[in-house]
Amino acid sequence: MPSTNHVLRDPLDGSLASTASGPRAGKLARLDGATYPAAVTRAAATFAAVLTVAAAVTAALAPFFS
Repeated sequence: MPSTNHVLRDPLDGSLASTASGPRAGKLARLDGATYPAAVTRAAATFAAVLTVAAAVTAALAPFFS
């Protein structure tokens, strides 16, 4: 059976991925010609979406590691 450290590490990995993907989405939006408020909105939406998916995956896998 896998270690429970993996379940404890998943939220951290998710927050790191969302922290990295948010600014990248904002930069891509600016390169695409979006205004600054629109780019910030896209970055925030991407940050929230990645964090939500990471939380859902962690919640789904937690019963298998407890």
